[in-house]
Amino acid sequence: MDKRDLSLVMDFYELTMSQVYFNEGKQDIVVTFDLFYRKNPDNAGYAVCAGLEEVINFVKNFKFTKNDINYLRQTKQFTEEFLTYLANFKFKGDIYAIKEGTPVFPYEPIIRIKANIIEAQLLETAMLLAINHQTLIATKARRIVEAADGRAVMEFGARRAHNFDAAIYGARAAYIGGVVGTATTYAGLEFGIPALGTMAHSFVQTFETELEAFKAYCRTYPDNATLLLDTYDTLHSGLPNAIKATKEVLIPNGYRLKGVRIDSGDIAYLSKEVRKELDRNGMEDCMIVVSNSLDEYLISSLLQQGAKINSFGVGENLICSKSTPVFGGVYKLSSIYENNKAIPKIKRSENVEKITNPGYKDLYRIYDNKTKMAIADVISLHKERLNEEDDITIYHQMNTWKNKTIKGGTYTLKPLLEPIFKKGRLVYKCPTLDEIRQYSNEEFSKLWEEVKRFEYPQTYYVDLTKKLSNLKHKMLEEIEHEI
Repeated sequence: MDKRDLSLVMDFYELTMSQVYFNEGKQDIVVTFDLFYRKNPDNAGYAVCAGLEEVINFVKNFKFTKNDINYLRQTKQFTEEFLTYLANFKFKGDIYAIKEGTPVFPYEPIIRIKANIIEAQLLETAMLLAINHQTLIATKARRIVEAADGRAVMEFGARRAHNFDAAIYGARAAYIGGVVGTATTYAGLEFGIPALGTMAHSFVQTFETELEAFKAYCRTYPDNATLLLDTYDTLHSGLPNAIKATKEVLIPNGYRLKGVRIDSGDIAYLSKEVRKELDRNGMEDCMIVVSNSLDEYLISSLLQQGAKINSFGVGENLICSKSTPVFGGVYKLSSIYENNKAIPKIKRSENVEKITNPGYKDLYRIYDNKTKMAIADVISLHKERLNEEDDITIYHQMNTWKNKTIKGGTYTLKPLLEPIFKKGRLVYKCPTLDEIRQYSNEEFSKLWEEVKRFEYPQTYYVDLTKKLSNLKHKMLEEIEHEI
């Protein structure tokens, strides 16, 4: 999709480190990296994985053009031999990833990469950009959709987004998260997301009267008219004029007013009054749409107040995830291969949350056979034998005394990491955006309500197998002895 040359969208240190690897003859050393995150945005109980398709497109088209090489030459940081290596660069490694739309949790690998050290290093920034941004917006969208409690949510945020890509890919991510459409027309063209929109206050102001503005809109879009009520006065001007335009233009021609929109004021009170008046005039089917700096908390509050709202248009608080504008994905080395054997690596830190899980790993979701609900995720060493007929004990990532045993025969294991690239060849067929959205809805329904609640959600288990837990603590002890 993206025709731009984005190969240099990387941190400069990825190139300087790669130059050192090249000088030291280490360019063919095979390593593994994990892309994961440490904390859910908004103190939520989950995140919604998104951005994989953008990663795929980047990796598939990743190469250094003559212009790229000329620029790097001008920095005087790189040898001609290394620049020649880059000029002939092609990704030849393996990438496994969690499917887009999957609910994910801290510390589990969203992407697992196995490649030579330079290949793996040069992909770091691009993969983080794609996953961090779209996962953040998909997660925020999911929370807002949950707050709406079955009412439609529309993404209205393009003009507040952080430039073009943030608006376009943010709309894509929001659609995965459950919104019904977007005001971003380009996202409609590019991704097939329903494009939605009505009118601005300036449209109403352009006409001599508000009534004339409404009539004009109804004449042009008789089967899809939604009128903005609050340019002058919602209850004393906008609403009476909307009803009058309906009776004078729409009804005589066999049409109904689709909706009215409220964009300011006491939305809970105004929506109730608007509903009463619409119903008194035989317009029970007219929808009430509201906007104006909404988020999941305000939406929940409005509904608790009994607001009469059919759908929500959500802008800046969604497209920028204003309350938590950063998704903290990281990219960490997990093993180095020597003589075709994986040597696990671990990052130790005085901050416990920054300690990594070592080794080349697999990830499984555990579903209860009776309820079909997800009860835990477990990280294991690659190809570690797990049998659903056996009892399985999973261990907290740091405190081994916190463990949970699940009886054999009562659960089902689902591998979450799917092959995307094998030896540089794309082996994954991207689902359509609607398929991703439907899959996300289905998987989200398998989370317990306690994990999904806004306030103090239950922490979902992301634990380790005994084998991986023992390896992790052994390596930490060895580092402690060496210091």
